[in-house]
Amino acid sequence: MTRTLFIGLDGATFHILDDLTRDRPGRGIVMPFLKEFMARGFRAPLRSTPHPLTPPAWTTLVTGRNPGEHGIYDFMRVDDRQHEVFFTLYDLRDIRCETIWSIASRQNRRVVSLNFPMMAPPPKLDGSLIPGFTPWKHLRRNMTPETLYERLQAIPGFHPKELAWDFERENQIGEEMDSDYLAAWIGYHLPREELWFQVARKLLVEDAPDLMAIMFDGTDKIQHQAWAYLDPDLHPANPDKIYCELRDLCLSYFRRLDGYLAELVRLAGPDAQVFMASDHGFTASNRVLRINRYLAELGYLVYHDIADTDAARRRAASPFAFLDWTKTVAYCPTPSSNAIRIRVAQEPGQPGIAPNEYATFRARLIEQLYALRDPITGEPVIRDILTREIAFSGQASAEAPDLTLILADYGFVSIRNLEPAVVGRPNPVGTHHPDGIVLAGGPGIRPGWHDEPLPIADIAADLLYSLDLPIPTDFDGRIMAACFTPEQLRDRPVRSGPATRPVKDGAVQEDAIPAEDRDKILAQLAMLGYLEE
Repeated sequence: MTRTLFIGLDGATFHILDDLTRDRPGRGIVMPFLKEFMARGFRAPLRSTPHPLTPPAWTTLVTGRNPGEHGIYDFMRVDDRQHEVFFTLYDLRDIRCETIWSIASRQNRRVVSLNFPMMAPPPKLDGSLIPGFTPWKHLRRNMTPETLYERLQAIPGFHPKELAWDFERENQIGEEMDSDYLAAWIGYHLPREELWFQVARKLLVEDAPDLMAIMFDGTDKIQHQAWAYLDPDLHPANPDKIYCELRDLCLSYFRRLDGYLAELVRLAGPDAQVFMASDHGFTASNRVLRINRYLAELGYLVYHDIADTDAARRRAASPFAFLDWTKTVAYCPTPSSNAIRIRVAQEPGQPGIAPNEYATFRARLIEQLYALRDPITGEPVIRDILTREIAFSGQASAEAPDLTLILADYGFVSIRNLEPAVVGRPNPVGTHHPDGIVLAGGPGIRPGWHDEPLPIADIAADLLYSLDLPIPTDFDGRIMAACFTPEQLRDRPVRSGPATRPVKDGAVQEDAIPAEDRDKILAQLAMLGYLEE
């Protein structure tokens, strides 16, 4: 049976990787292994979820189902109780669909899954799983099997602070994006990615899994904070010393990453089929849309009065909407969501619009949103507005946002109560783009470039096909036929199998991570630009 190796590269984009695999004067080729891998294998753009955000996108990739089916739309779940709205971090218990880890495991395929988000608390499976997006002190009890932590301690220098997000250390870096901040931020990710690689190498060698999956997320984090030092289109003609030092730090991360890729592919063996993919791409954002400020100007929401107490000021500064819910009918809950939720009164006297007014209200709001223009250029600020029933059809459609905004520059919105509603940025920042990457290599893979973006849900089907397993009938994804040779498809025909097994849908349960540590996760998301502007 062919081994399957999957490497996730969070936020990877051909715009950056193509530059790093070219021979540039004074720099050489930063990623020589990736250059050879792309030249010899399959490559194509990968179209992300309708809103190209980490939680829904990675969840689609590992379930083969779109957000309307799996139910993950953001980092935060919104619980609207009419006179109050509560926010809770999503986790595995909110995912309504079976993951490929479970699908493969119950069909006698040994699995290793490392650093994928939304995977805590971990499911039981034949193999090992360490979730991503988990504070270090909760990592031990959120990995499976229970004996795995003791095995990892055999790695020289192992400490979960290096493996997981160390919020205390990151928060010491500071909030200003000056050169010292960026240098510390980039430098922090080097030992962290190194340890994830060491864990992957150990489990790949010792456990010989049928499906080995590891996600490196430093690509996304560094691009968020240091896009100006990576984007070749923003490279200054005469860079100063600080620029060169910060760019060199960024390149050092990608050089090391290239070495990790090379070693994992080597260890997987010459008979392995290797897939690499990102959850979304990246691009530059040049303006800020303070969407709740605009909705307030339209009379659809009212900001909450801030009492003269420390608690009230902390709540007002939190990275999700702080509004007078008795007077709010439409609002954006978090900047990362790019969403607008329309509140419908279920009973007389409750806040929100009447149910029979919903269609008319939404149509008017869409028209008002499309009318937004950049005050300097006069260009539209919003390129597309997605409705829940079209973008997110499925069993979880009712929990989807009423509207999802795709901004002209693909940026994230702001929910701060600042004027004006639309303002240009002094310098462009990195933001998500809907087109990421997919690469493949090994026996049975057809080399070449595929022009059309392929759906991210297809990756799950490809991985199951590579494991010689049937594709569940309820998958949204299909195998990427262009990725495989005619001989492979002839000798191993694609099989359609039974539907995935039902899972317990998301219910508010005891949290896997205590409240004080959830607050640290929110602070980290804010530092990355997901939860504040």
